[in-house]
Amino acid sequence: MYKNIGERRKKLYHIDFFYTFAYRIRFAVMTIIQLEYLLAVANCGSFSLAAEHCFVTQPSLSMQVKALEEELGVVLLDRSKKPVIPTEAGAVVLDRARETIKAYNAIREVVSELKGETAGKMRLGVIPTIAPYLLHRFIPDFVKMYPKVELEIREMVTSDIVDALRRDRIDAAIVAAGTCGDGIVEQELFSDRFYLYVSPNNPLYERTNVRIEDIDLKDLVLLSPGNCMRDQIIELCQARRGMTHHYSFESGTLDTLMRIVDCTSCVTVIPEMALDYIPAERRRQVKTLAKGATSRKIAVAIRRTYVKTSIVKALTDTIIKAVVNKSGTF
Repeated sequence: MYKNIGERRKKLYHIDFFYTFAYRIRFAVMTIIQLEYLLAVANCGSFSLAAEHCFVTQPSLSMQVKALEEELGVVLLDRSKKPVIPTEAGAVVLDRARETIKAYNAIREVVSELKGETAGKMRLGVIPTIAPYLLHRFIPDFVKMYPKVELEIREMVTSDIVDALRRDRIDAAIVAAGTCGDGIVEQELFSDRFYLYVSPNNPLYERTNVRIEDIDLKDLVLLSPGNCMRDQIIELCQARRGMTHHYSFESGTLDTLMRIVDCTSCVTVIPEMALDYIPAERRRQVKTLAKGATSRKIAVAIRRTYVKTSIVKALTDTIIKAVVNKSGTF
């Protein structure tokens, strides 16, 4: 069968190498699973919650974490504490585990991209003046059309979104264009006009169109700092007045601002995409801002290092389709 002993040894060497390599690959996969379970326990503070998060039974998760501890020869979690916390060795391993899982996922996502698959994870930030009015329009279709994409969505103010993009805590965001700065790519999606929402007790209530110059700044209530729409409105008003003003009421949501307007004599500025959610009996409180008033461009912002272009395209295409199906534009 073999011409000489050397050939037989060479064949056996190749067989041994193959099985050793296969074992190591299998071990690496198990290690990734173990590291994911370890991270889940550390994040959730308990084995039961971690098991729910990972969609496995608690005994199975506990067994994998225990196996990892035995392999490393150290205790990684202090189970006597409630919540469960990492030991000193566990904290070190957790730092490395995060890096390892991130690299592992990056490899899988790059390969999926090369294969032309729309698959992988996208961590998406959305600003509060967009999230309530846009997410429900495109998410059902996106989930249905791209089942292999894991979409993780966080509602965040613009300043936090920019910080998260720069620190690699999110991959992309739906924002107002021009607000993210250098190092972040923006792809514009559609325009969103501004309107004035006026209290029936305000003199501007009887008007149909309102100029920015006609707004009494002491009546203007705004979003809290960190929201880009607040900055846009302040810039617009001050450009027309050449003055600063201290705003007496601020809120993190447009809905709260509108409720304040309803019970006072104040006014606020709202985006066009919010109009559909104003009850019919309060539609008269919406006033068109006269020519020269600004609008905003809605955009998807992406980290320059983000490689999953197929997911970005899927996201933008689905959003644009949802907006067009609604009314052509917002």
